[in-house]
Amino acid sequence: MWVAGGWAGAQPAAAWCIVQVGDSLPDIKLDQLEDGEIKQVSLKQLFSNKKGILFGVPGAFTPGCSKTHLPGYVADREKLREAGAEVVVCVSVNDPFVVGAWGEAHNAGGKIVMLADTRVRGLGASGMNDVVAWRSCLPTRSHGRCAAFSAVVEDGVIKSLNLEEGGGMTCSLSNQILSQLKQ
Repeated sequence: MWVAGGWAGAQPAAAWCIVQVGDSLPDIKLDQLEDGEIKQVSLKQLFSNKKGILFGVPGAFTPGCSKTHLPGYVADREKLREAGAEVVVCVSVNDPFVVGAWGEAHNAGGKIVMLADTRVRGLGASGMNDVVAWRSCLPTRSHGRCAAFSAVVEDGVIKSLNLEEGGGMTCSLSNQILSQLKQ
């Protein structure tokens, strides 16, 4: 529900940001389904003293994300590890049960950390002229979906960032970020 200053329950406008290369990851907690229980995971802590990949998708079980994005990262996990990725994290604006089931359906267990931004904590929302516009600590697009993106993160700092334009699926794919990971 929209209230003066933002959506009820969302972060204050001052906390919203768009991350850029060189920025530290925002200290947000996202949901992960583990052994049937939902636990809160600090995005910043996941990358503390580690090098890895953070990627976001518009939605679990959507055609492009299910045919290309997640399967690519699962298939390329060993190559990504050899190139230095200690952790690979996927974020989607779905509930943790859906994100968990999606990861399970694609054999992501032990390879990809599957996180849900259920309450749009990382992807805070604001209203503008009765049209929902999404502002984000992570890249987003309209209608509350996460934009397809990928980033190399080292010790909590964004080293490279790839944001898809217009629903494309090129620069955020696992094979595209591999060369950036080696830098």
